Order: sequence, then C-alpha cells, then structure tokens
Amino acid sequence: MPYKDIGELPKAVQSHLPKHAQEIYLAAFNHSWDEYRHPEDRRDDASQEQTAHKVAWAAVKHKYEKDESTGNWVPI
Repeated sequence: MPYKDIGELPKAVQSHLPKHAQEIYLAAFNHSWDEYRHPEDRRDDASQEQTAHKVAWAAVKHKYEKDESTGNWVPI
C-alpha cells in the first residue's frame, strides 16, 4: 500500500537513509505502486509491493550510495 509520509516507511528505510533519500524512496514507491498494479506490468513473479520496493531502492541509488566504511548512505 502507498505510504502517506516518511514516518510510515519501513523502519529499515527510516533508520538507514537520510531524510532526502527517504523522500525519494517514498515518491518512487508510491508512483511504482500505481504503475505496476497489474501482474502483467511486472517483469517477474514479484508482488506489487516487492516491485515497488525494488523501484524505490533503485531510485535512491541514483542519488545516494552506501559508504561501506560507515554503513551510512551519502549523496553521490
């Protein structure tokens, strides 16, 4: 289901991503939730929710990367 605000995002997302990255995640998740509503619109057998999370992470990774030494997500 779509998220209303970043406070509703999964705890793993909230605890690991900076606020701006959370906003990107939220927008991408909600958009892809609608876009991949129908199973035939998805590439594999993933559920609508799984697909939306994959898209959201991909969107975050366009602007942020994980610093392996600290584990923090930082702007690229």
